[in-house]
Amino acid sequence: MTAPQLIDVRAPRFAAAVTSVVLAVALLTDSGWLVAAQAAVFAVGALAGLRRSPYGLLFRTLVAPRLAPVREREPEAPPRFAQLVGLLFAVVGAAGYLLGAPALGAVATGFALVAALLNAATGFCLGCELYLIARRALPARA
Repeated sequence: MTAPQLIDVRAPRFAAAVTSVVLAVALLTDSGWLVAAQAAVFAVGALAGLRRSPYGLLFRTLVAPRLAPVREREPEAPPRFAQLVGLLFAVVGAAGYLLGAPALGAVATGFALVAALLNAATGFCLGCELYLIARRALPARA
């Protein structure tokens, strides 16, 4: 069994802050294309890993060098799962806006925005908590 990939605990919170701005602008402008772009960012994070995510790259190259050295790391799996949850909401939001159901687009985008804001402001990650609940509920693989 391989050791879990560890990430700087500050990176997901930074990504959540950027995501919050993107989704807030999308809601204010009813922009399905902006929600779709955020969905693409979520997809990269969920499928390729947080280190390859655009916001992860931005954090590592522009933000982290200006901060104190990392003192705490966390497993990548819970925040990566959170990216998958965000992807699902963003896909529904973008589809709603782009296919003529703006109320659906706004509600789905709003849910994603609330989760991102919660993480950015407090460090509480709803998607991470869902991951932990699922891990406890599902039987362990041999």
